[in-house]
Amino acid sequence: MLELNIYRNTNDQSEAYNKYYSRVALKEVMYLEDLSKHMSEHNTPFSAGVIGGVLTDMVKCIRELCLEGKVIKIPNLALFKCSVESNGQAALYTKQKGAIRAAIGAKNTTCSVKNVKLLAQSTGEFIRDSLNDAAQLKWSDTAQALIDAAEQAANS
Repeated sequence: MLELNIYRNTNDQSEAYNKYYSRVALKEVMYLEDLSKHMSEHNTPFSAGVIGGVLTDMVKCIRELCLEGKVIKIPNLALFKCSVESNGQAALYTKQKGAIRAAIGAKNTTCSVKNVKLLAQSTGEFIRDSLNDAAQLKWSDTAQALIDAAEQAANS
């Protein structure tokens, strides 16, 4: 069951200022060791240590392959790939001293690329429509208290 909290946008520069939004109430961070232990408890002949070793190698390999420009697809979970945020360039190349040169034709791409990031895009049974069908939602106790207080204030 996914519990939801309520968030109010307090950025007065935003069009969403003072609007309320739902957010998933994240309960805990599970590390690879926790995932390994959880998986080992699902009627498997493999220990948490063996599963942990395989998952650790998987993480290293996904990172390595993504950094080579490959897309890694884990069915019914996600596609993993690298992407970049880049600066817009007025020209592909210029001879003017001190001018910014874009990645194409330039030896140094740092002026064009702001940063590299990892994208994980859901796939298969983990896509939005499937998640919408499978997820069971409820308000967290904190959110329910806020809703109850707002209802009570509105009815006073």
